Amino acid sequence: MSSLFLSHGSPLIAIREDSYTKFLHKLGQELKRPKAIVLFTAHWESEVLTLSCHDETYKMIYDFGGFPDEMYQITYPAKGSTEVVKLTQQLLSNKGITTKLDTDRGLDHGSWTLLKHLYPDATIPVVQASVNPFLPAEEQYQIGEALRGLAKHDILLIGSGSTVHNLHILNWDQKEPEQWAIQFDQWLIDQITTQNKEALFHYASQAPHAERAVPRPEHFVPFLITAGACSSEASVLFQGYELGSLSYLCVGFDLNL
Repeated sequence: MSSLFLSHGSPLIAIREDSYTKFLHKLGQELKRPKAIVLFTAHWESEVLTLSCHDETYKMIYDFGGFPDEMYQITYPAKGSTEVVKLTQQLLSNKGITTKLDTDRGLDHGSWTLLKHLYPDATIPVVQASVNPFLPAEEQYQIGEALRGLAKHDILLIGSGSTVHNLHILNWDQKEPEQWAIQFDQWLIDQITTQNKEALFHYASQAPHAERAVPRPEHFVPFLITAGACSSEASVLFQGYELGSLSYLCVGFDLNL
């Protein structure tokens, strides 16, 4: 067990039953059940990498507006783990990566919309981690490299974001995916399956349509972090699109299914 990059796309996946949510449910059943989860969410940004640190049940964060009332009634009563925080912090410190701790922050929708499908019983401890979208791609990748040791403890690393995430150009009536979005994702797939990390570090200048796909990198950062945690194999687990270009690409790194 190593790492997963999962797209959380629209918050509505929390209440949908479609091909994507069925995939998430099946994936949770097929994976070896982890002892804990460390999850980097695109919806928590901080200059210094910050870890949620407590052993209590998380509060819920409904960090969106204008959705059905049902969305604001969802709960996912996962608990944190100070023990897993300590291990995670040590692994990062060993590579010179500074961290901070947050004892109060709840689970945002980048976490719970996915976890409620993967592990609906909410009994696996979760440590939520922040992203800094302003670090160079290579440094994001190095965060993942530093956390490769989590796998030895049966701790699953998840990055929650989206490879193509440009809300300004979504087409609410479009059913078919935009070719440029597919081309960007395919370029990423080619790099991770050949372990061409140097190309990944320069995705902004080398990948086709990168500026359109990643106008701001906060949703892309979790992909780079989980890619860094990969020591051997990467494989596409799901690929789909919504509203023309919102990507639901999911990748497994060093997974034994």
